[in-house]
Amino acid sequence: MPHPPIPRRRFIARGLAGTGIALLAPQVRAVGTTPRFESDPFSLGVASGYPTSDGMVLWTRLAPQPLAPNGGMPPHDVEVAWDVAHDVNFKNIAARGIARAEFAWHHSVHVEPRGLAPDRPYFYRFRVGAATSTVGRTWTAPAPGASLARLRLALASCQHYEQGFFAAYRHMVADDPQLILHVGDYIYESGTKKSPVRKHPGDECFTLEEYRLRYSAYRSDPDLQAAHAACPWMLTHDDHEVDNDYADDRGERIEPRETFLARRAAAYRAYYEHLPLPSTARPRGPDMQLYTERRFGDLLTLMMLDERQYRSHQVCPTPGKNGGARVYEEDCPEMNNPARTMLGVPQERWTDARLAATRAHWNFLAQGVTFTRSNEATDGRHRYWTDAWAGYPAARDRLLHDIVARRVANPVVLSGDIHAFIVADLPRDPADQSSPIAVSELVTTSITSPGPPDFVVAAYQRMKPQVWYADGDHRGYIRLELTRSELSADLVAVDDARRADSGAKVLARFAIEAGKPGLRPL
Repeated sequence: MPHPPIPRRRFIARGLAGTGIALLAPQVRAVGTTPRFESDPFSLGVASGYPTSDGMVLWTRLAPQPLAPNGGMPPHDVEVAWDVAHDVNFKNIAARGIARAEFAWHHSVHVEPRGLAPDRPYFYRFRVGAATSTVGRTWTAPAPGASLARLRLALASCQHYEQGFFAAYRHMVADDPQLILHVGDYIYESGTKKSPVRKHPGDECFTLEEYRLRYSAYRSDPDLQAAHAACPWMLTHDDHEVDNDYADDRGERIEPRETFLARRAAAYRAYYEHLPLPSTARPRGPDMQLYTERRFGDLLTLMMLDERQYRSHQVCPTPGKNGGARVYEEDCPEMNNPARTMLGVPQERWTDARLAATRAHWNFLAQGVTFTRSNEATDGRHRYWTDAWAGYPAARDRLLHDIVARRVANPVVLSGDIHAFIVADLPRDPADQSSPIAVSELVTTSITSPGPPDFVVAAYQRMKPQVWYADGDHRGYIRLELTRSELSADLVAVDDARRADSGAKVLARFAIEAGKPGLRPL
């Protein structure tokens, strides 16, 4: 039965109205008549993200024909009703309102209800005309400083649509996480010519319409949709959301700066249009602030960092192209230039201030590329992959120094990018491997993207005892469970990422005891 329409200017919320860019927005563009949909306008599902103690971000996008121009939508704004309830049947409404699906933003909807109770599960849905979306489940964070006994998370990265199915998300949903962290390569801007498992429209993306179409294909995947509907997400990007190995205003190709920034603006806009990002992340041209912090009671402070948008260009690139390269440190003095930055000066200062302020039992820094610095050379010299933190040693040392100087409790770096599981303890003094442990790193493998060359994994395996585990043969994710006394991490691998019905298994388990730096195998 269709739900009765909500009066246009009425909404209710417990104490406060919803806020955000889409809710009751100023009349900038005329709102057209609600179209009659011949197919589901909510074909891309629903999502939530970035929980606070009194709200979160809710997302959907109207796309009755997701792979058609404009998603099969008319060229005008459309009003969409949203409901947040205490129960799955929506008999006890907690918040309700009208949002605007803007034509200019690909009919995406971002709503940020406020005034909800802390540390509570909620259900949400969207409605337009006679159509109702699937129901999503979300959660508010505990109030800052409130006691929290346990938190379940999952860590994901690198999901190439053509190189596999997203079966890992089906197993992730079965784990019942309260929060999913995605640390980059949510899409790939290019296709694959090597035996694709399935095909998406188009090859490499350069324009806004091409990026939009790529996201539409990815967001049509049922397992990815189910993961977004199951719990809130927090995300940061890496390179493939725009271009392989891009750094700040420079892509992999040698081209005019203005050409690349136009591409970056298109990519950032499509990224925002298809994910449950807060209004603070709404891009302005080629700029988008993704780095942010969320606190989960007194248990966890989570910082999401952006290691792409503000970084110095990679040093000593391969002639004829930009981006990462395998470079001998002895042949590239610029690698150790202290002025080089991975995060940019403003974000470095922001991160240090957040590290100084946190009083949480655990502190996570989630970002895209590996923090552990592995020497790939076997000839007594030092060869590093310059796109990762290994190519930014001074910036890496500054972050390590800040973590130690601020006496951050139980710090852990969460990373992706390399398509391998890496589990490592990092010493305070990078030049002295016997110095006390400053931070541990958990690197998740890819959801589908193939593993790295064997010599890359072998370089990490030679770093014992600093590196506990290195495996590039499996696809999957990391399951995290956090208590006041311990962090446990399960490395979950799918049996075959080329099968939609793939099973999964735990390859290895590790833990960190609160107050005792360093990992231990379980």
